[in-house]
Amino acid sequence: MSVPQTLTIDIWSDVMCPWCLIGYGQLTRALQELDGEIAAEIRWRPFELNPQMPAEGEEQEAHLARKYGRPAEEGARLRGQMKAIAESAGVSLSWDGDSPDGKEAPPAMMWNTRDCHKLLAFALEQAGPEVQTALKLALFRAHFNQRRNLGDRAVLLDIAAASGLHRAAAKAALDDPELEARVLAEEAQAWDMNISGVPAMVVEGRFLIPGAQGPEVYVNALRRVADKVRAAAK
Repeated sequence: MSVPQTLTIDIWSDVMCPWCLIGYGQLTRALQELDGEIAAEIRWRPFELNPQMPAEGEEQEAHLARKYGRPAEEGARLRGQMKAIAESAGVSLSWDGDSPDGKEAPPAMMWNTRDCHKLLAFALEQAGPEVQTALKLALFRAHFNQRRNLGDRAVLLDIAAASGLHRAAAKAALDDPELEARVLAEEAQAWDMNISGVPAMVVEGRFLIPGAQGPEVYVNALRRVADKVRAAAK
């Protein structure tokens, strides 16, 4: 039985980005189809959609209307379409009713994600890509399904601890200026690579797959990259 070829996939993304979660869902489906042929080591890289977002955040609908000039009716229609696409990708953008007090859903918000990216960088450095992915998915769930305040460090530390990270070490990481500098350097790297939107997947450090693609696009792209890597190794 042959051993699957392992490719590294760096995904530049933001926790606030619904298409990033959708893209990951589609990539996961592609890797399931490629099971036994191609495996992936996934690493998450930082991209802040709203680096100037204030600590108190902004209501989602108001933010999107202000940023893109969309009327509320168009925003609602687009969100409905995204939710349907997400379901087909095996992920969810919908409120799941899992609130701490059991009351109605809190408003959907947009938060500053700098601390999220710092925790994700810490997770990769200290615990490896699998734990980092577990943390990323937990942050997606906290944002889209639970509508928790991802600008609140106590919330972030709860999520980090539940994902297998040492709480005190995670807290120290949030205050580490060197870690923040590395996050900012990776964000600058994205712009150097002409990445201006997310998700953006870079396979083997060289091959860019932009946007949230269908599973078949990822299957074909990963096969082409795998062929190129094998040819270069001969």
